[in-house]
Parts: sequence; C-alpha cells; structure tokens
Amino acid sequence: MDIQYMELALQQAETAYRLGEVPIGAVIVRENEVISTGYNMRDTQKNALLHAETVAIHRACQKLGGWQLWQCELYVTVEPCPMCAGAIINSRIRSVYYGAKNPKAGCCESVVNLFELPFNHKPNVTGGILEDRCGKIMTDFFTQLREKRKLQKQCKNQ
Repeated sequence: MDIQYMELALQQAETAYRLGEVPIGAVIVRENEVISTGYNMRDTQKNALLHAETVAIHRACQKLGGWQLWQCELYVTVEPCPMCAGAIINSRIRSVYYGAKNPKAGCCESVVNLFELPFNHKPNVTGGILEDRCGKIMTDFFTQLREKRKLQKQCKNQ
C-alpha cells in the first residue's frame, strides 16, 4: 500500500467537490502504475451508476483491454457501497484500500462485509487510510450542502 495513491484519490474527490458532487475519488493501480482514476459523476451526468469506483473500473477495463483486474489495487476515499463492492468482486480487483468508513452504505465493514460472503472472488481490504482527511472532505461537503439548502429555503420563504 502506498499513501501517494490515496493522495491521488483525494485529489479526485476534490474535483468532485468543486463540481458539486459527493466528494469521493478512486484510483486503480497495477504494479505501481496508475491505470485509471475516477470521481463521482452521478449528479452532473444524471446517472446513478457513476460512482468513483465504477468510473475508475470502467476506465481501467478500457485501458487494459479486458474486464479482469486481478493484478490491480483500488484506492478509494470512502468505503464502497453495495454496487461498488459488487463491481469490485466482478472485476476481480486484488486489493481495496479505503479511507473513511461509510456508516450508511459501507459494504466492507460498516453495514455488511460483502467480501466475506461466498462469492467467487474475495479482495483483500484495508480501511482507515488517511481516514481523517477522507472523512473531513465528506463532512465539509455535507455541512456546506445543508447550509446552502437552508439559505435557499429562507430565501424562498421571504
């Protein structure tokens, strides 16, 4: 595991933040080479499937010319949700490194651990990488979003 890849994932999360997206970033690495990156694009692209992990997986498959990413590691700023955990299993990613826990939808440990179930592939998982920074960007985003909505409601009521 290398912290520099989580730093790169955080840069992807910052891009999402600037676009008004939930700030999650992902990086796929093979043999110490960055293969692909991704960040959430659900709102800007109006597509529920465009989570940071699925974007990075899609791009890695395109670059490598196949769907099996068994030699790859995924670095993601927030614990993957059920959809992304399924994509990780199906793409055969070897290892997952994530930053902050996802208490509402995390499927590596928070809500459930899909990787412990009897699927045909079980990636290695390590959580808590740059956890404070990964959690802070999420907290800052949702705090700002709540403040924005509150102001919009106040303006509407005047």
